[in-house]
Amino acid sequence: MNIKACITAIVLSVMMAPVVAAQGFAGLGTTAEGFARVVPGVPITLPEDFGSHPDYRLEWWYVTANLQTAEGEPVGVQWTLFRQATKPGAAIEGGWSSHEFWMGHAALTTADSHFAAEKLARGGTGQAGATASPFDTWIDDWRFSRSAKNKGFKLKSRGENFSYDLVLTETGPPVKHGENGYSVKSDKGQASYYFSHPFLEVSGTVEINGEATAVTGEAWLDREWSSQPLAADQSGWDWFSLKLTSGERLMLFGLRGNDNNIYQSGSWVTKQGRLAPLKADDIELTPLGYTDVAGRKVPTRWSVTVRSRELTLVVEALNHNSWMPTSIAYWEGPVTATGSHDAVGYLEMTGY
Repeated sequence: MNIKACITAIVLSVMMAPVVAAQGFAGLGTTAEGFARVVPGVPITLPEDFGSHPDYRLEWWYVTANLQTAEGEPVGVQWTLFRQATKPGAAIEGGWSSHEFWMGHAALTTADSHFAAEKLARGGTGQAGATASPFDTWIDDWRFSRSAKNKGFKLKSRGENFSYDLVLTETGPPVKHGENGYSVKSDKGQASYYFSHPFLEVSGTVEINGEATAVTGEAWLDREWSSQPLAADQSGWDWFSLKLTSGERLMLFGLRGNDNNIYQSGSWVTKQGRLAPLKADDIELTPLGYTDVAGRKVPTRWSVTVRSRELTLVVEALNHNSWMPTSIAYWEGPVTATGSHDAVGYLEMTGY
């Protein structure tokens, strides 16, 4: 990193600190006066909602992929772009006067290696951004965008000793979580707008320590925005996305609050792409085993139950040391599931 880049990173870290380090994980539990509120009944429209939402405080574009090499070796890929603002409204200030901040995370995980990288940018410089039509998100040379044929997406990123260049083709429809995209996150009513593309077929290449390898597999795209998605007493979450070999898709989360209060919700998606919301009393998420990683005790083996679907799984991390040592540190990595169903997917755990 050159001196200018070093100074840029330091300044961005300092400027973003009060925004992301307040109540809860990434300040998501802090009040957001002046920003737009998430309320039920607002329709999600595509492709418009692939673009940014400047009236809301926070949003992200998030891709995870479970891949394998020609030899059958599993590889996991994660890519996330965050936009956060200190005041609502489209940024009209140029350069360093912009009130928008961008952060990108990229990772590649195998059974015995985990690589992670982070990029930071200030809005108004052109270094990072998002557009809806044509869909394009980027931070420096990292990019997630619609492919030229408009049948899917392209994803390209790199970090120290790893990179990936992937094509994601849609094999099913997008789905809207919660109540037609209105996803409640606490008993107090905090919520986000949330939709996913859980049916994406992947092909491309990954590079590890200078060696390129062809991969294929399946991916999951999440798109979410809000102004205050967590309650003030919620410190983190455990989020699962599972691609069942029978063709269904499953999303579950548990948001951890004070006094061991956990707010749970989820979605069951049929092979045809029909979504059924899952209520808290239908879900049971129980840690079975822990890993000491980065000075923290993190649950990397879980029992997962959905009673209405007669689903009981043991979910285990491919690599128990999949720690993201980024400005906001968390655990994220590919998982496998066995039991009443077989599945692969991703687990994200924050606030540990």
